[in-house]
Amino acid sequence: MTDPSSATRVGIVEMAPRDGLQNEDTVLSTTDKVELVARAVAAGARRIEVTSFVNPARVPQMADADELMAALPRPDGVSYAGLVMNRRGLDRALAGGVDEVDVVVVATDTFCRRNQGVDTAAMCDLAADLVTEARGAGVFTTVTIGASFGCPFEGEVTLDRLREVVGRVVDAGPDELALADTIGVAVPADVTARVALAREVAGDDLPLRLHLHDTRHTGVANAVAGVAAGVATLDASIGGAGGCPFAPAATGNVATEDLAYLFDRTGVATGLDLATLTDAAAWLEQRLGTRLPSGLLRAGPFPA
Repeated sequence: MTDPSSATRVGIVEMAPRDGLQNEDTVLSTTDKVELVARAVAAGARRIEVTSFVNPARVPQMADADELMAALPRPDGVSYAGLVMNRRGLDRALAGGVDEVDVVVVATDTFCRRNQGVDTAAMCDLAADLVTEARGAGVFTTVTIGASFGCPFEGEVTLDRLREVVGRVVDAGPDELALADTIGVAVPADVTARVALAREVAGDDLPLRLHLHDTRHTGVANAVAGVAAGVATLDASIGGAGGCPFAPAATGNVATEDLAYLFDRTGVATGLDLATLTDAAAWLEQRLGTRLPSGLLRAGPFPA
């Protein structure tokens, strides 16, 4: 493990348009979603997960995925990702012109069945097919292992279980592997151990990413542990918005502006502008009509 201050840069994937909105009671208009993406781009975000191509009856907040992709501007250097869970979703994502697809495999059978209708082994097989098809279309692929740190239905996820799932996912051949703390149960020691496990199984060439939720207010500490363990990319959501509609009591990703503040003060570049992010968080809070958990939105930067 290395000191996080020895890192010079960390990538941030902006999740607010997808993970940030999918669990909110207020359904934003397509126009507002385009504005949210534009604000993220203005803040410096270059990888943005803009939507999920899922059944709108199950996730009504994402019902306009096709319309959104058609409405988004395409600035140079910005990559738009879409979450997919099946072949129909992948077909829609490719038709919409995504630059990246994010395929989710949940580490436990119970949660995987609730989230995707199949067990983990079946989803690993499907993920391999989706990755092959997406890569054949020239699209960057990430497989995210959901509930890598704990499951709301089965409890602890053992290292042996995670090793098994990581091995299956690596065999699928994605361009990137992400470990997700879907319900926000991890502490830094868990991050250190599970990133090390993933690196051992995946080897040194497969990029690793962390998807952190701040349910128990360990998200920022876990981000530091992830960077110290060699993770180059973190997921975050403007304002800390969001959660998982299929995981009881799950709250949003760690706030993008909180990570930007942390790493800026640590001397680690993110490419993000803190003032623009905080303005975007305030705008999103107003649109959603709910108080977002962002620390920077409440306290502001330091020094004033």
